[in-house]
Parts: sequence; structure tokens; C-alpha cells
Amino acid sequence: MKRSWNTLSQLSDGTYAVQDFERTAYRLVTEQVLYANDRTARVAYGMVEDYFGDFAAALEPLGIRLERNAHYRYAVALPAHGEGVQVSLAETLLMLVLRQRYDDAARQGRIEEHGEVVVELPELQEAYQALAARTMPEVGELRELARSLKRWGMCRLVDSESDDPQPFHLRVRPAIVEILGEQWLQRLDQHHRGDDADEATEDDDAAA
Repeated sequence: MKRSWNTLSQLSDGTYAVQDFERTAYRLVTEQVLYANDRTARVAYGMVEDYFGDFAAALEPLGIRLERNAHYRYAVALPAHGEGVQVSLAETLLMLVLRQRYDDAARQGRIEEHGEVVVELPELQEAYQALAARTMPEVGELRELARSLKRWGMCRLVDSESDDPQPFHLRVRPAIVEILGEQWLQRLDQHHRGDDADEATEDDDAAA
């Protein structure tokens, strides 16, 4: 059973106020992921680390499961029901392509210090064509999509140096593994099956 925020504040000997616990719980719900190596989330993650059971108990009635990765030091709040989250097809495809690139890098041992994987634009373009069976979005749209994924703790966009021909690259963050579970991976398979069905219909119409 969750202890009250007031009790936890007293146990912290004044290190954290009741409002600190409330704000951290709210951030878990709205931001979904807190990374210890992010300057703006460092303190909040430390609170979750110290009082993990209490935060987990606070989120449970909302249908949210709290998990913590001790190796890469992040906490992720996973809603049991995602029906209220509006995700566009473009966002879905980019997420799934980045998850595939993350898995591939993990198999090859190319994960960096904080669990991140660098994905350059030429690599992303090739993977997009192979997995999504469509052209990668233009640079402007890709920036906007990356901002959406950043809000969900899945990736961050890093602008390139002035002498680099590509304008930016993406760094896929480790919580993408928890956020995009088996249900999400099935969406990519359904997308492929849908494309195959459309092509078959077009072939039948042409034959008729």
C-alpha cells in the first residue's frame, strides 16, 4: 500500500517536499519516461529510484505499470490501456522503424553508454523503405515526428555540425524497448499485410 506523500516527505528529512512527490508522479504520467542522464529529470528519477514502490503503488490505480531499468537508469510508466493516445500512421511507422534499428544495433553490440543508438539519415532512409515499404518523410516532417517521439521518451534529435552533409541524426533511447512491446510490433506486420492485400486487389482489378 502506498505511503502518503506527507509521510515520505518526513522520511526524507526535508530533502523532498510533498509537492516534489506530486510533481514527479505527474511527470511519470505525462512524460512516460524519466532518464537519470537528462539534466531536467535527474532529481525526479532519483526520487523514483529511492521510493520506487510508493510511486508504483500510486500509479497502479490509474492502470499504469511502473518499471525501472537499473542499468541504463531510467523509469518508464506503461499504461495498460492506450486507447486514448492518438498516434498517427507516420508516427507509428517511424517508431517501429527506430525500434527495429535499436534491436539490430543491440545484436551487433553498438549500444552507447546510456543505452542510446545513433541512427544516421541514410541508414534510416534505407530501413524505412525496407520495413515500411514507403519513402522516408522529408526532413521538415521528420523533425516534427522526432519531436513527438521525444515527448514519449523514445528518441532525440541531434543537429549536425556545419560541415556535415546531413542536417541531423537521431539517437534512439532505450525505453523504446518497453514502450513498443509485442502489440506495437504486430502493427508493422499488419501494415505489411494491408499493403499486400491492396496490391492483390489492384492486380485483380487490372485482370478484370
